[in-house]
Amino acid sequence: MTERVGLGRSLQASAIGIIKANKAVLVFARKADLAEELEISRSTLQKFFSGRLIGRENFHQICQRLGLDWRAIADISNLEAELARETLTGHETSNASSEPADTDDIEALVQLVRQQGQTSIQAQCSTIRVLDMSQPMALKDIYTHLNILERISGRRRVTLDELIKTLPEDLSDRLPLTFLSGKRVDGLEAVAQFDKLIVLGRPGVGKTTFLKYLALQCSLGEFQAKRVPIFISLKDFAEIPERSSLFDHIHQQIRGYRISAPRATQQLLQQGRMLVLLDGLDEVKEQDIKRVVQEVQRFSMQFPLNQFVMTCRLATQDYTFEKFTEVEVADFDNEQISAFVRYWFANKDPAMGDRVIEKLQLPINRPIRELATNPLLLTLLCLIFQDCGESPLNRCELYKEGLEILLKKWDSKRNIEREQIYQTLSLRHKEALLSRIAWLTFSRSDYFFQQSELEQQISNYLSHLSEAETHSNSPQFDSQAVLKSIEAQHGLLVERARGIYSFSHLSFQEYFAARELVSSATPQSLEASLKKLVKHLVDPRWREVFLLTSGMLPQPEVLLRLMKQRLQHLIDQDAQVQQCLLWLQQKSTCVETNQPPLVVRAFYFDLEVARILNLDRLLDLSRTLESNLTRQLDPDLTLDLALDRILTLTGQITTIPEPMGALSRVLSRAIARVHNVDSAKTTNLAETLQRIKAQLPKQAHEPQAFNIWWNEHGEAWTEKLRMAMISCRDIGHNWQFNQQQQQKLKQYYDASCLFADCLNNVPYLTSAVRTEIEQDLLQPISRLKPREGYGVA
Repeated sequence: MTERVGLGRSLQASAIGIIKANKAVLVFARKADLAEELEISRSTLQKFFSGRLIGRENFHQICQRLGLDWRAIADISNLEAELARETLTGHETSNASSEPADTDDIEALVQLVRQQGQTSIQAQCSTIRVLDMSQPMALKDIYTHLNILERISGRRRVTLDELIKTLPEDLSDRLPLTFLSGKRVDGLEAVAQFDKLIVLGRPGVGKTTFLKYLALQCSLGEFQAKRVPIFISLKDFAEIPERSSLFDHIHQQIRGYRISAPRATQQLLQQGRMLVLLDGLDEVKEQDIKRVVQEVQRFSMQFPLNQFVMTCRLATQDYTFEKFTEVEVADFDNEQISAFVRYWFANKDPAMGDRVIEKLQLPINRPIRELATNPLLLTLLCLIFQDCGESPLNRCELYKEGLEILLKKWDSKRNIEREQIYQTLSLRHKEALLSRIAWLTFSRSDYFFQQSELEQQISNYLSHLSEAETHSNSPQFDSQAVLKSIEAQHGLLVERARGIYSFSHLSFQEYFAARELVSSATPQSLEASLKKLVKHLVDPRWREVFLLTSGMLPQPEVLLRLMKQRLQHLIDQDAQVQQCLLWLQQKSTCVETNQPPLVVRAFYFDLEVARILNLDRLLDLSRTLESNLTRQLDPDLTLDLALDRILTLTGQITTIPEPMGALSRVLSRAIARVHNVDSAKTTNLAETLQRIKAQLPKQAHEPQAFNIWWNEHGEAWTEKLRMAMISCRDIGHNWQFNQQQQQKLKQYYDASCLFADCLNNVPYLTSAVRTEIEQDLLQPISRLKPREGYGVA
């Protein structure tokens, strides 16, 4: 049966009107006969006789057929109130509420529209293609659930000191700027909690992807199953030539689903059965933004029962949507990063996905993992790994490409034109400005900085640009507007609390600081800058700046030589450390191996330092210099590594669950490897180790019994082992470094590891220069030859 629903106000019968209507309807055998004659639903007629609201047209028809004046039947007080509301809002009669649809009818309509519109939603939202992806990817195959911050982080009222105190103590050497946020909730939970939501976020955090996912899930009935999804790009909506309303825009979408019900859009909206997804308020052009904001406001108030989710970048113009709750997209955590990588490689090479996750967990790649907290930059990482496979990451090129995406490509590839507050600044000037800010702040150990200082630095930089560079007819720059523009358009500077900023990632602050270093105008000023840099060689906070600087320099040998001199200066006055280096040089010349001398020295230095300082490191320095070292370890090195493991184990014996079994295993391994070494010094080593092993207690497999034996005999037993190692292999010396010497040794070792990383990181170095630099590393001062032009730094 076709329902004729009025487009005007709703009406309801008064108590007296119901009595009159019940008398008049007696001319019909059944009330159902009246409904059939008027071609209205029985539920509508039942609402009329029970005094509930129905559409005005239906109300008039019932009264006319019963021979009644509708004015005498209607509840005039309700009609007057409705007219008053209409006068206040200024809405036309056609936009007011009409008859609430029958429950069964509206449920059927929701299912019909969702089913008919599923193909359109799939075409609109089911795939993503960003950056240099060769083909689209199915959203369901790559989507990683977002977390939402319930409170906008940049609106917190905290001081600079309070902000710093929120950071974990064990990460004080590298502040986790991407995790300076409050409570997180799952994105779907946030949408389910609020009827009107604005999802804010920096560029590339996945706002559009999130809205597409909501549309797909709703379309499939797996989220908000009682609603119909409508996905609208506000940029596209704003650019429609005829400037239609949101209602008309949505109605056109519903008509495209080939729904025969003429008033389906009106009924769905009036009954609150739509999930309206409005994407990219920040992408609307300046000349259209006021109209779009007003239309969203009006539409959401006209149809308040529906659910609205809108996305926008942080730091855009301060629009106020009174009924909307604002939340912020949180950065990816480690679990989300791993999930995204696995999804990405699931249909390509799952084993590669596991290797990428493993690589990102390496300490040296921690700065890169920080970038991976941004889904867009994580996508870039996956594309690079996909193309380069097992090749080492070129961190300079990675950062450069990531910044180019945020500064230029991300908007241009999507044909988005933003308000160009600083449109006369070229990409080079934007980078130079950020480099100046990064160097000034990083040099002072400032990860956070006041907005007023940032604006002053921006003003200083812009004031020194020539008229030719900014165009003589350009308007005066507003430093605050430029700061907000950098934050909104590129997301590289982020407000962490009210009036307090930082770079979005510490990695970017380090990159720009390194860029400022290498942009010195003359060779003399460059060398002066590099000399300032090497003073920070033992400061772990500067590690990434060293690596990036070495990768950017066209002639990196200047930096490498300065670093090497600083290394030598660290320990040149310590006789005990020098004695250790002398032994290291002598030992490395007695080993039969195909490895280069520097790698051999690094190998034995790794063993000594790890044991002396009780570090849980496995050949960090030597494997940095030769990544395949452990895959092709020579017999001499294999034996000495096994012997060192025994001696190291004796220093950790009280922390091992099964100390007796562990000692027996490492001794057996060393004895087996003695036979692989062809040396006169090892003739009696196997027998000596067998005798030492035999001295272990036979009945001490229980930890308590072994501990008793160890307390009485452990020191003497260890000394016998040490003497055998010194006698036969010249390893295992007890250097007896004091605490100050141990600290100096650790600084020297860590700086040597950094130097090795920089050596690997330089884009090009002649073999002659490399040989010259390498031959002096890990050498005692007595073995070094002075070189012209380079004194100790």
